[in-house]
Amino acid sequence: MRFADNAPVLFVTHYHSHGAYRIHHSRQLPHHRTKLPTILSFDQFTALFPRSQQSNPQIRSLYRDLQHQRNAVVDAVTENIAIEEKRGRAMQREAARIKREAAQEQPDVEMEIERALFGPINGRDPKHTLETVIPELDSAVADLEAEIQKLEAEEAALVESIQQTVGSLSDLRYGRLSNPQLPDEVIHGLKGLQEQCDAKK
Repeated sequence: MRFADNAPVLFVTHYHSHGAYRIHHSRQLPHHRTKLPTILSFDQFTALFPRSQQSNPQIRSLYRDLQHQRNAVVDAVTENIAIEEKRGRAMQREAARIKREAAQEQPDVEMEIERALFGPINGRDPKHTLETVIPELDSAVADLEAEIQKLEAEEAALVESIQQTVGSLSDLRYGRLSNPQLPDEVIHGLKGLQEQCDAKK
């Protein structure tokens, strides 16, 4: 016997507690509604049973029960598809909204640079021209170089302080206490080093 490619394969097992037959589907039903007789006619369904049982009137009841089960399953699947489709559209709208908000919140780097150089862009004369912006940039570079030199000087002083402290600790380790005030100086140096380190944080 040949069935349609999308037809569910049926297994009929005896249900002892009620003396009836239970129908099991071994393949997922298609999402679109298709009437059972289109897939499996009553004669084809009857032929699934042994010849000695094919005249049993319960076969027709089983066939109707199968139709009811199929319709219920298809309705449930269709409803679930509609729900998931609705959720998918809602998620797409939410993703688009988040993307728009992120684009609005992200600063325009070019606009920020232009605003810093030329002031607010409102149709008036710019704050700087090409001739005046170069000296302004040179001044900014000079300020940065001065700040770098200041940081380098502080770094050198910190390194020297560390070296002195290490040397004092070395003398203390080997018992070379030529200076009786050395312990106090070491403690003072360590405190100063700690203060400088804390200031760098």
